[in-house]
This record gives sequence, C-alpha cells and structure tokens, in this order.
Amino acid sequence: MSASETTGVTPLTPELAASIEQMLDDAGIHANRQLVRRIVTSGLLLGTDNTDRLDLKITAAALDEMREAFQLFAPFTAAPKVSVFGSARTQTNDPLYVRAHAVAQALAADGWMVVTGAGPGIMQAAAEGAGPAQSIGVSIRLPFEEAPNATLAEPNVVTMKYFFTRKLMLMKESKGFVCLPGGFGTLDEMFELLTLQQTGKAEPVPIVLLDEPGGTFWQGLRHFIEQHLVPAGVISADDFDRVLVTDSVKAAVAEVTRFWHNYNSLRWVGERLVLRLNHAPTDAEIALLNERFGSLVAEGAIERTAPLAPERRDNDVVELPRLVLTLVPRQVGELHRLISALNELESAQ
Repeated sequence: MSASETTGVTPLTPELAASIEQMLDDAGIHANRQLVRRIVTSGLLLGTDNTDRLDLKITAAALDEMREAFQLFAPFTAAPKVSVFGSARTQTNDPLYVRAHAVAQALAADGWMVVTGAGPGIMQAAAEGAGPAQSIGVSIRLPFEEAPNATLAEPNVVTMKYFFTRKLMLMKESKGFVCLPGGFGTLDEMFELLTLQQTGKAEPVPIVLLDEPGGTFWQGLRHFIEQHLVPAGVISADDFDRVLVTDSVKAAVAEVTRFWHNYNSLRWVGERLVLRLNHAPTDAEIALLNERFGSLVAEGAIERTAPLAPERRDNDVVELPRLVLTLVPRQVGELHRLISALNELESAQ
C-alpha cells in the first residue's frame, strides 16, 4: 500500500517508501503494520514539510508520552478502571478528602483500579483509598506542583509534559468517572467528559459528580446549566441527565458498577449500532424496549442479532448476545437511558 493511501497526503518517493518497508521488515513489525507505517510516514513527511521546530518538538514529545503511557496501562487491560478527578489543593482534613478516599476504597474492594492525576489533594486521597497495587497515576510536570504522591507504586505512574496527552490517558482507559469539587483543571476534565459523551466521540460511561455531605458545589453547576445553557439553546435540555450529582459514596459506587451490570459495550457498523450485553433479553423485553425507545430508531426496530460480519472478522466479543438498531442522528445522548433500561431487565437480574 502506498504512503498516499495510508496518510491521505502527498506520498513519499518510491525509494523512501521502499526504505520504510525494509525498516519495518528489519524491526519484525507485522501486526498492525499499516498503522505503524502511517506513523513512520507522517514523521518523515513532517520533516520534508519544513515543519516549524516547535511543532516538531510538540509532536515528538506527545508521541513519546503516549508510548510510555500505553506501556504503563498495558498490563492492566483486563481490569476495569475508574478515573477520579478533583482539586490538588484539598487538605487531608477536608470532608472532600474523606469522600475521595472512601469512594476509591469501595471501588477498589469491588475489583476496580483507580486512575488519578498522581498529585496531592483529591488525587492523593483516591490513591490512598485504592492502595498502591490498585492505583495508576498520570502525573503532569508543573513548575510549582509536587512530584507524584508517594502512595503510588513506582511502576504504576507516568509523568507527562502536556495536559492534552495526560487527559487522553485519564479518559481513554476508564469505564467510569468520579469528579469531586475542584478548580479550572477539574472543571476542564469534567466538561471534556461531557463533550465527548454529548457528541458521541466516546462510548457511554457513568459520570458521578460527588460532593461533601450537604455540599452545593455541583448543584450550583446544575443550576447554571438549567438557568443559562438550556434556555440559550446551546445544549439540549436532557444533556446533563446522564450525570449523577450526589453527596453519597454508596450512590456513587452503585452508579459506576450498575452501569456495567448487563451492558457490555457497543460498536458502530456503518449506520447500525450494535449493543453487546452480558445477558440475552427475552422477546417480551425487546418489545418493551421498542415501545419505550422507538423514537430513537431511524428505521426498523431494536432487534436481536448475531454478531455482524466486521465483529466476526475482528473476533469482537462474539460470544455475547447483542441488539442492533439504526439510531436517529443527534440522539446519542439518549443511549444512557437505553443502557439503564438494559441494566434493569428482568433477564439480567
């Protein structure tokens, strides 16, 4: 395959393209060869494009950081992970510190690994709650912040230069998120989560905004959304419904774990959305789903299906039962309600 086919830009000379193939052969790269070829080719093209030195430094550092982070997470692929966000300035005697410790401890006891930004405050509380063996830290280099907190075991932490690569790793690996009150950084992470969910750029996940007992931090955010964003028409009225606002650790843990009770994963195959489940629904339950969620379906109905051809080709959890539907555009947010219904089916209990 030519460089132009893999990058969509001006191809390298045939000689350089052949050199890349030889280099891949010499390195013994056969799995995912097309993707590795794209990475190498893009790197060379950045050089031939006379790219600015600063842009090259950003690209090189980002690629190095992602590789290091991928290596860190690789041994824990099978373990479910939850990311905990919150302020680095929260003190150990703060009720929020106690909350972060408690929610991480409870999730770790249920088999979850806890991912944090590896700093002090809420991040340290969560790492302490989960314990060193079940904590992963993705730290950031800052001129005024401490090194990664001592709770994290040395092999389980990676330090990054850029916030965008750090956020990628904090979000990419996790199947649940718990946000405690914090400043600009915490709000940035929380709003990125909501943006990814609203736009369908990320698979649906449980998101919990956890406060201290009787706290109003997240309630203030809810009021701002309801009083300003919704009336202005810049978001849909139900966009915030996918989030649980609570001051209960028990409710926070239940929200994260219950989300995966029956729902397993999803995959788009063309315009069809395939929902993979842990338990097969009955015909009567599928009929009820169509009655409740028929408005989400662009054509046809929610139907039982065998694994589709691309799923079989990739051996993509083909052993699980699944449902398929053609989703109405811009209804991605409604998937949370459908997933909740799937988790409540009698056949899944």
